[in-house]
Amino acid sequence: MFQSIHFNSKGRATTNASKPEVIEKLQEIVGIENIIVDPEKIEPYGADAVKEKFPPEAVVFPESTAQIVSIMKLANEYLFPVTARGGGVGYTGGAVPVEGGIVIGTDRMKKIIEISADDLYAVCQPGLTTFELQQEVEKHGLIFPPDPASYKDSFIGGNIAENAGGMRTPKYGVTKHYVLGLEVVTA
Repeated sequence: MFQSIHFNSKGRATTNASKPEVIEKLQEIVGIENIIVDPEKIEPYGADAVKEKFPPEAVVFPESTAQIVSIMKLANEYLFPVTARGGGVGYTGGAVPVEGGIVIGTDRMKKIIEISADDLYAVCQPGLTTFELQQEVEKHGLIFPPDPASYKDSFIGGNIAENAGGMRTPKYGVTKHYVLGLEVVTA
């Protein structure tokens, strides 16, 4: 359960996420260079392709699941909302922080952990673009068919969250048909 959400004079939602001690703890988790709190710089992280804007109070860029676990523990302790964000090219509002709080940008989580041509799978982090994954699996004689129009900018994590498809959908199906497992951090 989140604390009550307040709106400042500019209509922005404010929660416990903007408290100085929370920002300081977030900086300790991801590093000072991997957090944005400047209102002008966080503005783009408050919208997706639809452009309805709900700016967050901060944007953090973790590089590991362990860092996300620490961020979620902090969110539970201080009772503020967290919105995950990939490439921000969706049309559903799934990555828009409507209730304020923080955005977790997966931009730094771009590693391919493993590709197995024999067992027909790839393991990767959510910040890899669809295009990057397609290029890498093709080197192993494989294909990752989902090809949303935004495939050069959309992140795999967002594709999974939105069950992205594309022009190949009638023949090959959508993203959910290619997900064998997930490592998920829950609140």
